[in-house]
Amino acid sequence: MKAIYFSIVFLIVSISTFAQQLDQAQQSDTVIVKEQHQVEEKPKFDKSKIYYGGYVNLSFGRVTSVGVAPLIGYKLSPKLSVGTQLSYEYFKDKRYASDYSSSNYGVSFFSRYRIFSSLYAHVEYEAMNYELYNLMGGSSREWVNFLFVGGGYSKPISQNVWLNAQVLFDVLQDKDSPYNDWEPFYSIGFGVGF
Repeated sequence: MKAIYFSIVFLIVSISTFAQQLDQAQQSDTVIVKEQHQVEEKPKFDKSKIYYGGYVNLSFGRVTSVGVAPLIGYKLSPKLSVGTQLSYEYFKDKRYASDYSSSNYGVSFFSRYRIFSSLYAHVEYEAMNYELYNLMGGSSREWVNFLFVGGGYSKPISQNVWLNAQVLFDVLQDKDSPYNDWEPFYSIGFGVGF
């Protein structure tokens, strides 16, 4: 009788232990499946990494220039960002016998790498459409390409607003560029992050 009793108890304990092992294995499989789902999820677009800014230029006198260049950027990492900028400029020149004026417009794509918290390196490709005048008094519209390389300084004004000042040089030196060879291009503007 004792042998039957021990056999029944042994059988119940074995079944209970086997059931626990199955339950643990199923939980383990569930954890593995959850971990796989977490790995397979694509990273979502993080709106907090977007920043806005731009530049305004004003020059009055015999040569008048009024321009605006809004930009939008995205921080790929704390040090590296990419973005794009649209540009528009009204230009009027009264230095010659007949005045002439034109509108210039374009687009650029840039990348910035923060060397230090306030200092950054900057590379930018820009295509601008200019109205070019010739000696005969005629004009034509031409796309002029630039590849700016340089750097800048960024100074926080408040938590989400900063002032940028940068110096860039055009390395392409297009024949129709309005800038002299290796003439530095200065800009000062504001940035806003959300």
